[in-house]
Amino acid sequence: MMNTRKFTVAAVGVAVLFGAVACGTQGTGAPAGGAATVAPPAAAAGGDAYGGGTAGGSGAGGVAVSGPLAVREDAKLGSVVVDAEGFTLYRFDNDTASPSTSACAGDCAKAWPPVPAGSTKPGAVDASRVGSLKRADGVEQVTIAGWPVYRFVKDTAPGQTNGQGVGGTWFAVTPDGKKAGGQQPGTAAPAAPGAGEPGGTALPALSLAENDRLGRIIRDGKGRTLYRFTKDTAWPMKSNCVGACLEKWRPAKLVDVSKVEGIDPKKLITYTRPDGTKQLTIDCWPLYWFTGDKTPGDTNGQGVGGTWFAVTAAGKLAK
Repeated sequence: MMNTRKFTVAAVGVAVLFGAVACGTQGTGAPAGGAATVAPPAAAAGGDAYGGGTAGGSGAGGVAVSGPLAVREDAKLGSVVVDAEGFTLYRFDNDTASPSTSACAGDCAKAWPPVPAGSTKPGAVDASRVGSLKRADGVEQVTIAGWPVYRFVKDTAPGQTNGQGVGGTWFAVTPDGKKAGGQQPGTAAPAAPGAGEPGGTALPALSLAENDRLGRIIRDGKGRTLYRFTKDTAWPMKSNCVGACLEKWRPAKLVDVSKVEGIDPKKLITYTRPDGTKQLTIDCWPLYWFTGDKTPGDTNGQGVGGTWFAVTAAGKLAK
């Protein structure tokens, strides 16, 4: 039997307060002390349980799947959970497992359709790990070990894993609710809190590091240097780092501006990427970290291709 514990989806579970500045049509704000919210996806007329197409269609958003979950052995990722049609299921880093909350709504949920609980059964997954949560639109979504699970619209055939590693936040889910593949290729292990800081004091969510060559540059809460890409644009705000580019350059996650030091929080707003994930920007320029930086304070991404540069507190290129 499916675990009957149910949770209510909170307003988007990203601890971020946006500044009042807007970049073209991308900027959104939230009142001080409040969390940003995303409207739930509207149900499509005649749509299926995934919120897309009509029953009997094909593709990740085109079929109302019922039946048992299964486990497939992927040559690269190991054991991954698939639905009754064999489509890979994913989890999202911006969600939470305890309590179960989904941070994927609106355009995000169109790209990553939530797996409907309904008649979905545990199947090959331990029933004690399978549960559900109630989304803001009233839809019951399947969870595994508390993590909400989704399909990906760019998986157009069973067995595909095109969603693996997208935005550095989406990963195929294992039968025990973990990220498939273990340590992701090209991803440095997270630094311990406060690594490199006097007395082991944890770093702020965003702060400035003193670099002998570049001066004061922005780093994230793990001590990683953040970069700008000169092929991006600020007006309108747009990231041109897509596809294979994202394997090396990971979009910076949103931060709580109350935990930022040395940077004007009004310059920090959100950019919604084409896949629905959220990316931090400064002065409307998308920010990234580089998988080639292996330890806190590294600046191996500086000047790569003549297009990637560390960033100053004002959002300018550090040279």
